[in-house]
Amino acid sequence: MKSKTEKFYTFNKNSLSVISKVLKTKLKKIGNFYRYELRNEKEKRKLALEIYPDILIGDKIGTMVSVYALNSFLQLHFCTGFAVSEELNEVTFIGDMNGKLSGLIVEREAGCSLYANVDRKILSGDFTRLAPEVMMSGIALSLTESLFPEK
Repeated sequence: MKSKTEKFYTFNKNSLSVISKVLKTKLKKIGNFYRYELRNEKEKRKLALEIYPDILIGDKIGTMVSVYALNSFLQLHFCTGFAVSEELNEVTFIGDMNGKLSGLIVEREAGCSLYANVDRKILSGDFTRLAPEVMMSGIALSLTESLFPEK
C-alpha cells in the first residue's frame, strides 16, 4: 500500500494539481478562485470545494477555503497550509491562529469534516489521555502537525 503525505504552504499550479490527483477530480479556474467537484454516486453525496487564494478577508489578505455540500456550507478563513494523504484519499486544510487550529478535511468520496479551535498541543500529546470525543480531533489533524514550526 502506498503511504504518502505531502504538505504545502501555498496554492500554486503544482500544489493545486496534487489536490486534483488525490481527490481524483478536475480543477476548474473560475475568476479569482479554484473549484473542485466531488461525487459519490453510491452514497448519493456530492460537494464542491473552492479555494480563494490571497483574497481580502476583512482588512487582511489571506486564503479562504469553502465547501458546499448537500446539507452544509463550511468555510475556513486564513488557511495557512494543507496536507494531502494518498493513503487516506483526503486533503486537510489548516488554519492556525494563536495556537488554535481549525482543520477542514475533504475526502475523495465527497465527505468532509471540520474541527475548529483545536488546541495545537493536542496534536503532539498522548491521545490515550484524552476523552474519546476530544481524541478524534487530535487524530484527524495530526497529519498536519509538521506544517507548523516548533514553539
